[in-house]
Amino acid sequence: MDKVSADWLQTIEALKDVPREQLQWLADNSVQESVPAGEYVFKVNDPIISTIFVISGKIRAYRLQNGEAREIALFEPKSITGHLPYSRGVNAIASGQALEDTEVLRFPREKSDDLIRHHFELTQALVHQMISRVREFTSNQLQDEKMVALGKLSAGLAHELNNPAAAVVRGATSLREHLHLMPEYFKKISVIDMPEEKVDIVSNMMFTLLQRPRQATLSLMQRTEKEDELADLLEQYDVENAGEIAENFVDFGGTTEDLEAFREHIPPAHFSPVINWINNNLITEKMVADIGDASRRIAALIGSVKVFTHMDQGHDQQVADIHEGIVNTLTMLQHKIRKGNVEVAQHFDTSLPPVKAYIGELNQVWTNLIDNALDAMENNGKGVLEIKTEKDGECVKVTITDNGTGIAPDALPQIFDPFFTTKDIGKGTGLGLDIVSQIVRQHKGSVKVQSAPGRTQFSVSLPAKA
Repeated sequence: MDKVSADWLQTIEALKDVPREQLQWLADNSVQESVPAGEYVFKVNDPIISTIFVISGKIRAYRLQNGEAREIALFEPKSITGHLPYSRGVNAIASGQALEDTEVLRFPREKSDDLIRHHFELTQALVHQMISRVREFTSNQLQDEKMVALGKLSAGLAHELNNPAAAVVRGATSLREHLHLMPEYFKKISVIDMPEEKVDIVSNMMFTLLQRPRQATLSLMQRTEKEDELADLLEQYDVENAGEIAENFVDFGGTTEDLEAFREHIPPAHFSPVINWINNNLITEKMVADIGDASRRIAALIGSVKVFTHMDQGHDQQVADIHEGIVNTLTMLQHKIRKGNVEVAQHFDTSLPPVKAYIGELNQVWTNLIDNALDAMENNGKGVLEIKTEKDGECVKVTITDNGTGIAPDALPQIFDPFFTTKDIGKGTGLGLDIVSQIVRQHKGSVKVQSAPGRTQFSVSLPAKA
């Protein structure tokens, strides 16, 4: 189009009340530029050198996140972007690519001082535009950050739930197949003629065996020795399935003494079918116990999710034990902890007073800090995550320390700035620690960081509830 005029600038909603002479000054001091489709109007991390008014065409602003381009804004004709008065932005936080042949008007940043000194209404209009842009952009980015965090937690939770859920399915299938064999055992047992008092003794002995704790602490060598002893004795008494029975007896803490005790009350001719019947009950008990353990694991994970998200509580501040949120956060991130071969050292002062907090928001603090620590230790091969709680004057202090690569000294002053990140391009939004800082300030607390190669420590202090 022809050179932009003051009349055209006044058709932009944000500039409609600006005096015409000021808009003419803007037009006279700006440069009109054509950008072919596919070319960049600006690129991420490049210096912000001008205010940009879109005359025609479309500009897509995006950031790389987890290797994918995420659109954060679409600038159509009469949109304003780039540098605005009093903005502290130095470098572009996104890339802007022309989706079609695009025409823009660029107002050079170096003329901003003249703008602010001599053109009040135009400056005011552009400042209002900046406030609206920051509000909208920050809201979108905070939502994106929450969705990224939710995605990480969901992936880990899905993995954690998959194992016990699969165990329940396997156990139920095996139990059904096992129960189909019951008629065969029933036939062998039903023809046995034993005195009632002997039946009661054997039955009570079996239930005593069933109630013993499972032998999970035996070493492989100890287990093998016990199984061999039992199998040899069973074979000596011509018991069928000696190897399987020995294995199951050992699982329940059974010994050769137990086997001899059974033999005292079972006629020799019926010893094999009765012991196999007892073994059948041991197998059933073991399968049911495994299904129960897996089901309780699923229930515990779901309970952690409820506490973590605070989904069944209100949104007001509540008095809470600081440790509960930390422990549930560790549960939610367990998959990532195991994947990174990270050892978690918990040094909790359980005598600490509770804090009054927005529980769901406080859990975001622990999630961001612990998740960042795990990322920092990703290339360690083995990491150590230390979490300590202690009294700090009138506050409760939580310290999260990792032995990752550390934060460069020149980056430390900016670590809580929005959109600043030390992660590789596309791996972070730069909002995690900004969110941490905002939430901690909201709770009248403080957050500090110290870092050196091999040791980074974040300390959060929150007022204790008297």
